[in-house]
Amino acid sequence: MKVVASYTIKGGVGKTSTAVNLAHLAAADGLRTLVWDLDPQGGATYLFRVRPRVKGGGAALVEGRRPLADAVKGTDFDRLDLVPADFSYRTLDLDLDAAKHSHDRLRRLLAPLEREYDLVVLDCPPGVTLLSENVVRGSDVLLVPLVPALLSLRTLDQLTGFVAGLPKPRPRVVAFLSMVDRRKKAHRDLAASLPAERDDVVPVVVPSLAVVEQMAVERAPVTVFAPRSAASTAYRALWDVVRTELNLA
Repeated sequence: MKVVASYTIKGGVGKTSTAVNLAHLAAADGLRTLVWDLDPQGGATYLFRVRPRVKGGGAALVEGRRPLADAVKGTDFDRLDLVPADFSYRTLDLDLDAAKHSHDRLRRLLAPLEREYDLVVLDCPPGVTLLSENVVRGSDVLLVPLVPALLSLRTLDQLTGFVAGLPKPRPRVVAFLSMVDRRKKAHRDLAASLPAERDDVVPVVVPSLAVVEQMAVERAPVTVFAPRSAASTAYRALWDVVRTELNLA
């Protein structure tokens, strides 16, 4: 079982859209896929039409009073399941801090699902927290959406520094440009230059298009209701990169 996390320090950059679309593409490719919506805002849970509630809340999962498997819900898509968000996740850092093995608790919670799934996709809240450290320690690949602005590069440097300071094995950081408006010269220039300058940025560009925002109306991945759109093409290219990184090709 491989684990990929859609995560960055900065919010509002397309983490949930990335997690939802890549999970759908993985399941469509035949992989038994689980999404865990770790964000208390519950964007992925909403898009997959699942109620944002976990019996006992995040504390019950972290403390082992409820197996993670008991929180799994089905979605409308074959081979694609979801552990929904819960508003109690806003205190997950406190729950983790009070638990044994607090720095790799997430990995331990996922371990019993090893035979059930080929891929786990984590949709993560922004920030650098104990939960973030659990995500990093428990992932094989960190997918990092970057908006085309210089401050995004600063947050990427902060993230790579954070990852480098953790014990091995460390995940592979795979950054890509998100919410790109090709009408803007600065966006076009960064999309062209960054992959050539940095080995942690791949040449995949997710455009800023209304069809991505339409996900909230359709409550489905863009790869479902607009499969021929430029956004869907970009997510497929990103999935190809991730699949190769995880040796799932």
